[in-house]
Amino acid sequence: MKDRKLSKDTILIVDDIETNLRILNGLLSKEYNVILSLDSTVVMDLIEEHKPDLIILDIMMPKCNGYELCEKLKSDPTTKDIPVMFITVRTDEDSLEKAYNAGGIDFISKPFKPKELLMRVSTQLKLKRLIEDLKSSKKQLRSLASTDSLTGLYNRRYSIDISNQMLKQSRRENHELSVLMLDLDDFKAINDKYGHMGGDKVLIDVASAIKKLVKDIGIACRYGGEEFVVVLPSMDISQATRLAKSINESIKKLYIDFENKKIPITVSIGVSSVYIDKEETIDKALTRADKALYRVKNSGKDRVEVEL
Repeated sequence: MKDRKLSKDTILIVDDIETNLRILNGLLSKEYNVILSLDSTVVMDLIEEHKPDLIILDIMMPKCNGYELCEKLKSDPTTKDIPVMFITVRTDEDSLEKAYNAGGIDFISKPFKPKELLMRVSTQLKLKRLIEDLKSSKKQLRSLASTDSLTGLYNRRYSIDISNQMLKQSRRENHELSVLMLDLDDFKAINDKYGHMGGDKVLIDVASAIKKLVKDIGIACRYGGEEFVVVLPSMDISQATRLAKSINESIKKLYIDFENKKIPITVSIGVSSVYIDKEETIDKALTRADKALYRVKNSGKDRVEVEL
């Protein structure tokens, strides 16, 4: 999206009458970047080149009239969100209904009335920005609802939802699904020694490492505190165990950089699989992985254990 403080909105005007283009350019070019075209057949190329914020089309044009062109724009995923206004001498209800049905959002009547023209154009551009802002806000809200704010991994709630969806798919396709439960060793001692900023840096870097290690084969989430969960569709218990050992070794070699110090870190991991023919959710598999993790924590840490 363009920086509104640094650039003007761009308007593409398509009309086969040169006088109309000249008049519209004179009225709009002081406030907007105006692109003019006499040929309706080159509109897609102009859109790709100039990325207009608004398109103004004459209805009556040779080769491809305004209705047809607007319908084409609205059926193309790359152009469907660009607002289209029509230029018309026809203000009867049937013509206006046809313009709106084609995907137009407003019309400019001929002869042009400068104040009305500027007001209508300004209103549609403001509306476009409002819609963009709303879409951006919704995207941010979805992201906030699904991710952990510190590490950027999925949060606990979302990971359970998506994991259960993966389980349904695994059951349909008769594939295995395994889970890992990971816990950073001696994390309280790290916080005590390096402070919460040091602890946060450890969590962020470890989360990043886990995400890279399971990319394209599973999902990772921050389950709470210094605990993480990895869900591995299409991976049986032996494959999941091998991956867990690889994660354990990789994190052991990580050494987190913080204030010119290298913080050593290890992780304990519990592994289990879902019984896809018996279990409707991943909850019991997580409980088993947690039991395996508990055994590791109570017998030296920095290892991988399996609970079937």
